[in-house]
Amino acid sequence: MSSTTQHSGRSVAVTGAGGGLGRDIALGLAAKGYIVFGTAMSAAEVQDLKDASGGRVSLTVCDMTRQEAVKAWAGGVSDALGNAGLDLLINNAGILTPGPIEVLPLDAVRREFDVNVFGALSVINAFLPALRKARGRIVQVSTWTASVPLPFNGPSGASKAAMEVFAAVYRAELKSFGIDVVVAAAGNMRTGGPAKTAAALARVVDDMTPEQRALYGHSFGTFADKLNGMQSAGLESVLAAKRVIELAEQVPAPSIAPVGDDAAEMLRAAREMPEAEQDALRLQIVGLG
Repeated sequence: MSSTTQHSGRSVAVTGAGGGLGRDIALGLAAKGYIVFGTAMSAAEVQDLKDASGGRVSLTVCDMTRQEAVKAWAGGVSDALGNAGLDLLINNAGILTPGPIEVLPLDAVRREFDVNVFGALSVINAFLPALRKARGRIVQVSTWTASVPLPFNGPSGASKAAMEVFAAVYRAELKSFGIDVVVAAAGNMRTGGPAKTAAALARVVDDMTPEQRALYGHSFGTFADKLNGMQSAGLESVLAAKRVIELAEQVPAPSIAPVGDDAAEMLRAAREMPEAEQDALRLQIVGLG
């Protein structure tokens, strides 16, 4: 990693920057003059973003579930930044594990928490010394299903809700250091995610026993069709990235804010709608009402 003495502008680290929303966030910030670091899942993603950004984005292949790998990445970024510190951390990396809770292997649920919660915590803690130097900001990318959880989407909603709790605690604990913590609650987006989600949904059905298909096959199929439709009709990834960047730079920093009109509607429902109506709404959303 090169020293920031060769650059001007603010610095940012973006997890999950090799594709989808994270890629568009990294490119958008690079276009604004940020020094951009990030994580990717493969060397091909590293090269792709290097080419797409004209070399302005520096990605590292990093397994978010390996704490030592996270520390090594954060250490390299921090060394490159030196006394300037890190201005912005965007915690975007995450996975989705759909399926009926009864059917999902517990190891699959643990994997989701390993990435979405423990991986995210590792990243934040590894960068806190650099963030303190710059009195920087953390943006935790979440989802509206953390506030209005959906059937067959339990691990995703639960893991993101857990990170929203951690974000609120970090906000209080880090206030005296001048570090803001923002939750960006994303709605449905047109990224590489929908194709991956469709594949994940198909795998869940393939892995069901005949008895499980008899119990959940029809309702899960309805959910899968609805979810694929919602994601395909969602906000364009570039526009979602633009909104996340706006929240990253907004003064004063919001505690939680939606990314997309559907997210705004769901956050409002979570605040204002009685629980019984929310129960009906979650079934309606997935076509089971």
